[in-house]
Amino acid sequence: MNKKEERELAQRLVAEIKTMADEVGRKLRFMEVCGTHTVSIFRAGIRQLLPDNVELVSGPGCPVCVTPDDYMDKAIAYAQHPEVIITTFGDMLKVPGTKSSLGEAKTNGADIRIVYSPLDSIPIARENPDKKVVFLAVGFETTAPTAAATVLAAEQQGIKNLFMLSAQKLVPPVMEVLLSDKQVHVDGFILPGHVSVVTGTGIYEPIVAKYHVPGVVTGFEPLQILRALYRLVKQVKSGEAKVENEYEAVVRPEGNLVSQRITDTVYEPVDTGWRGMGVVPLSGLKMREAYKSYDIEEVMPLAVAELPAPKKTACRCGEVLRGIVTPLQCPLFAKACVPTHAIGPCMVSVEGVCAAWYKYGQGRFEYGK
Repeated sequence: MNKKEERELAQRLVAEIKTMADEVGRKLRFMEVCGTHTVSIFRAGIRQLLPDNVELVSGPGCPVCVTPDDYMDKAIAYAQHPEVIITTFGDMLKVPGTKSSLGEAKTNGADIRIVYSPLDSIPIARENPDKKVVFLAVGFETTAPTAAATVLAAEQQGIKNLFMLSAQKLVPPVMEVLLSDKQVHVDGFILPGHVSVVTGTGIYEPIVAKYHVPGVVTGFEPLQILRALYRLVKQVKSGEAKVENEYEAVVRPEGNLVSQRITDTVYEPVDTGWRGMGVVPLSGLKMREAYKSYDIEEVMPLAVAELPAPKKTACRCGEVLRGIVTPLQCPLFAKACVPTHAIGPCMVSVEGVCAAWYKYGQGRFEYGK
């Protein structure tokens, strides 16, 4: 399909979305729960294309953004121990904790190393046998298998000084929290593509059935996203609520069973905290008893005195992640909080809602028209 044909198809999809939305007779609100979708929607200008009665809001789809302050405070505290080497993805350096960031800790002498995969931590551990190498395991179902595989590889290789500080999150439980929240209203979900490759589509079906809210798994190209929106509006118009798959090339109903098995070998579900949503039951992962020796919090627990007292700021990242407010409603957005000096994590990550708004949408169009 050439560019002209793509534009014509996009125009037809938008026209059909408008016709069906008009027939529904009220404003429709759909949420994406994937940071890559957030960026793709902004970059393609999809919000500007849609009719006034179809609104898109961004949910808690950025793993860095939903990681609460107390996790960052723990990471910084471990980094300050002289016997610890922290390994992490680069976007974690700027995420603010209560008083500082990993970037500041690194500037002050902490041994913090950027890696591109958890597996990169293994040679670092091997080369530094007198140090505790701690990988900051932050992510969703997509990255959990690699973290688990790293633990299994370390075990197989007899490496005893590699540990995880785990903050993996699970998408379905937080979807239930959103649907139970009276402040949050959504008519359907653009379901995450990368996560669904691992989980499959079947994992969403109980939620869709319970709350009668449709969901469509889709890829990241503009036409794929528009087709997902077409399917969502069509379901609402017909009174249906089911899970549909617009990403069948890579997503299967059962998901990636190998990845699921690796994760389940090392991890088990646990209640965990989300920024802006508090503790969500069984929405995180902790190491099973057999792998507690790779959990830094078990091996080297922090004293209460090592962690700063919580503080409050005017940052509204937590509300942005629930789709309750837009970045423009945060008093810090594009003023005190900018990508080069982020106050909240929604502005730090490239997948953050505030960062995407600042880069692609600031002052050029309204969030929901």
